[in-house]
Amino acid sequence: MKGLYVRSARAAAVPLRAAGVLDRLERRAPRSRAATWAASLLAIHDVDGLHRLDVPWWTFDSADRVARWLREHPGARVFEWGSGASTLWLAARAGEVHSVEHHAGWAEVLAPRLPRNVELRVVEPVATAAPAVPSAKRGHAGLDFAGYVAAIDDVPGRFDVVVIDGRAREACLARAVDRLAPGGLVVFDNVDRRRYVAAIERTLAGAGDRLAVTMTRGLTPALPYPTRTALLHAAGAASGVP
Repeated sequence: MKGLYVRSARAAAVPLRAAGVLDRLERRAPRSRAATWAASLLAIHDVDGLHRLDVPWWTFDSADRVARWLREHPGARVFEWGSGASTLWLAARAGEVHSVEHHAGWAEVLAPRLPRNVELRVVEPVATAAPAVPSAKRGHAGLDFAGYVAAIDDVPGRFDVVVIDGRAREACLARAVDRLAPGGLVVFDNVDRRRYVAAIERTLAGAGDRLAVTMTRGLTPALPYPTRTALLHAAGAASGVP
């Protein structure tokens, strides 16, 4: 179904662009959330289209909150599992972005579009009969994402924002919390999935009052239905969800 939706959206975009409809929507987008969302429906899996609209692929609510937080913390350091439109969006608002991607082909598409404050690394999974860090995503059986998850260890220091939007997200969350700066944020996308909610609940239980969560739900760029993005915020001098 997802593939059919993507193909249909891209097919519909061609005549709408030719008729000037998409151009009008994109001109209105900076002032209209409805226009942004409508235009984004035709930009699914289109990093240039989402970049023109200046949106990450999280809920609009979570993006608004993170944007506000970044305005209040200029020069923020960001680490991201899973690159794409969010990488470009973060680069425009943060001091530096370190992004790790598991798909070399996608990284080749994205790399020429990245500004100088982004470091993009490719860490592909390793095929094995017994993955140390598996991914539950369909089609990823027999792949070990241990190196991908551990890529955060290759970047020294703490991070003000950590984005989890790639593979093996439960394992990424465990790594992220240990590297979060006081008052920092973890953006955990697609938490409609039960296994992700369970991972967040376990993390909160182990962190006590050092970590809290805000669940956002609502419209999301490029999708015709509402989704959820979680924002986990660490205690500290800059703590508190934006």
